Amino acid sequence: MNSCARWGLAAVGLGAYALLAHHLVSRDAGSVLALLTLLGPMVGATLWGLWHAGHRLVALGLATGAVAVLLNGSRLPVSWLYLAQHAGIHLGLAWWFGRTLRGGLEPFITQLARRLHDPMQPTMVVYTRHVTLAWTIYFVAIAGTSFLLFAFAPIAAWSLFANVLTPVSLVAMFVVEYLLRYRLHPEFERVAFLDAVRAYRASADTPR
Repeated sequence: MNSCARWGLAAVGLGAYALLAHHLVSRDAGSVLALLTLLGPMVGATLWGLWHAGHRLVALGLATGAVAVLLNGSRLPVSWLYLAQHAGIHLGLAWWFGRTLRGGLEPFITQLARRLHDPMQPTMVVYTRHVTLAWTIYFVAIAGTSFLLFAFAPIAAWSLFANVLTPVSLVAMFVVEYLLRYRLHPEFERVAFLDAVRAYRASADTPR
């Protein structure tokens, strides 16, 4: 199977997951299936990371709490857990990107670009700083919208935004940035998406 087919299947799978999550939350947010679908992947990844990092007591405690939530989901305000996951992730990403915009630090997107385009021209440095700022604003806007919809709209409206429109907007951000980059700054060499992913992983593994 070639890479295009794999990406196509991945897109279909993620789209199906988003629609399923929205359907389950809209129908019964406290059901076991809804909890497993929305919180399961994040909790599972966290447990795996804690266990392999040697924090096994913490992992067991988290697993116990997760089981308790599953058993009592219909009697708990689980929609707050969904909000915490959705808004929390985006606020965390806003902090991760935004902290690198402080004086004396190199913006996060600039760090990634430098691994793919070295040496960096001054125009490229300025552009990647602006992109880091744009992503920071995007993440804050997503989290803020999530809070507002949760507070003032039905849970189905919030679910549509969180589970369906958020992934769509994320893809749109990538596409728009990609088109603007090569239209406004042809000095950037074209790189494959997987190369960008590898650059991100390399930056994450670099001690700071």
